[in-house]
Amino acid sequence: MRKEEKGAIIDKVAETLKAYPNFYVTDISGLNAEKTYQLRKLCFERDVKLMVVKNTLFQKAMEKNSFPEPELYKSLAGPTAIMFCEAASVPAKLIKEFNRAGNDKPVLKGAYAQECLFLGAKSLEELANIKSREELVGEIISLLQSPARNVISALQSGGQKIAGIVKTLSERSE
Repeated sequence: MRKEEKGAIIDKVAETLKAYPNFYVTDISGLNAEKTYQLRKLCFERDVKLMVVKNTLFQKAMEKNSFPEPELYKSLAGPTAIMFCEAASVPAKLIKEFNRAGNDKPVLKGAYAQECLFLGAKSLEELANIKSREELVGEIISLLQSPARNVISALQSGGQKIAGIVKTLSERSE
């Protein structure tokens, strides 16, 4: 590969790194053509961009973007595929689902999700449990609404009792 071609690949990967806030470094070596097609199809359906790139070129693209976590460079050994995504937990769930179907690959080498570094396959469960921004906002709204609902329902049920007591007392005083 010529120097110009390498430069173009580094630029393309660097642009992709800027476009997506989260990425996973995985090993998909050993997957046959059918399994690779299934993985790419799952990635496409879930808005995950799968890219196979040489480790040195990916590292140079990260350096070009002043990547804040150089510890991830150590995970760039052997065949590497990068999964880029908007939602941090989607690739982890995708990997778990794909592995549940009887596949031993992809294997998580490392991930940069929600401005945090995760290293090794042991982090997969933790990554799968990350909630998206929309899920967190929904939970907060639900938590804020719950006490208000309790107060309103207590007032509504208590209001009928109070009205009944006032009515009974007014009838007795006459």
